[in-house]
Amino acid sequence: MKILVTGGAGFIGSAVIRHIITNTTDEVLNVDKLTYAGNLESLNPVSSSSRYQFEQVDICSRAEIERVFTAFQPDVVMHLAAESHVDRSITGPSEFIQTNIVGTYNLLDVARLYWSSLEGKKKASFKFHHISTDEVYGDLPHPDDVEPGSELPLFTEKTSYAPSSPYSASKASSDHLVKAWHRTYGLPVIITNCSNNYGPYHFPEKLIPLVILNALEGKPLPIYGKGDQIRDWLYVEDHARALHTVVTQGQVGETYNIGGHNEKRNIEVVETICKILDELVPSDKKYSEQITYVDDRPGHDRRYAIDSSKMQQELGWVPQESFESGLKKTVQWYLDNAQWCENVQSGNYQRERLGVIAGEE
Repeated sequence: MKILVTGGAGFIGSAVIRHIITNTTDEVLNVDKLTYAGNLESLNPVSSSSRYQFEQVDICSRAEIERVFTAFQPDVVMHLAAESHVDRSITGPSEFIQTNIVGTYNLLDVARLYWSSLEGKKKASFKFHHISTDEVYGDLPHPDDVEPGSELPLFTEKTSYAPSSPYSASKASSDHLVKAWHRTYGLPVIITNCSNNYGPYHFPEKLIPLVILNALEGKPLPIYGKGDQIRDWLYVEDHARALHTVVTQGQVGETYNIGGHNEKRNIEVVETICKILDELVPSDKKYSEQITYVDDRPGHDRRYAIDSSKMQQELGWVPQESFESGLKKTVQWYLDNAQWCENVQSGNYQRERLGVIAGEE
């Protein structure tokens, strides 16, 4: 099978490609613009494979997308290219609108015309897999805000959309475009919505790698608000396995939620990282002494949690990593890959605070 992956130099995209090349006989074309968060070094383990190829392409360029489809003739598309950081979307939402909405539109319309031109089995088996986020659903009731012992709801595939940030609004918009191209034009699509990913090769503007690297350098470990925001954490390699399962076995027109079944408060995550570092790289002080509290993010969602029972019941997927095992692997990877961390941090991002609204500094 020939798989076109957009955003394959990013965190999740590179994990997907590593999984496919390592565990299947499929061919992959990685299409990536190589923004600040795209790093081809994340694909070094598979880049020499004859089944892997790369093209630097911006999905907002329709002509380039048309050329790629014509040349590669994909059997399926896995669309992961996206601007993805909430704080960055607050500071500058324009790129999120362009890439996540306009770029997705370009891909959908080129894919529709390409699919319409296919015949026989190739047309019947074609799929457009759109990878999205649980943030499109807004947030859930927090345990601190309900009666003790109350059952807390989870996001399901039927949860209504209520995005809070420019990022999640742009992803919700792209989800709706994908659904519209299926209903209106018949394009065979599948959507997945995932919880917070973590693991190796994660760009250090995100919480877990930011905390690991700051801790090792003796810098403050910033906690937004009280640190009581709850996220469901999913190890990226579990997610990559789930995505390949969906694109090969999932039903056209369906949405699948993918979660790690690991609800943790942000402060718990940071404290756990500090304890792992205390064990692996002991210093004169406890790393938790570097924790500092900063003003909360505007419109910060309180809790995310995914019900991924549909994935388990229909496709047989369950996460293999617990949060504890996955986090230990993640910390060890960053300790072992200092050069990757240095290379990925270009001059335009040095782990400074993002998400400050212009004019309110």
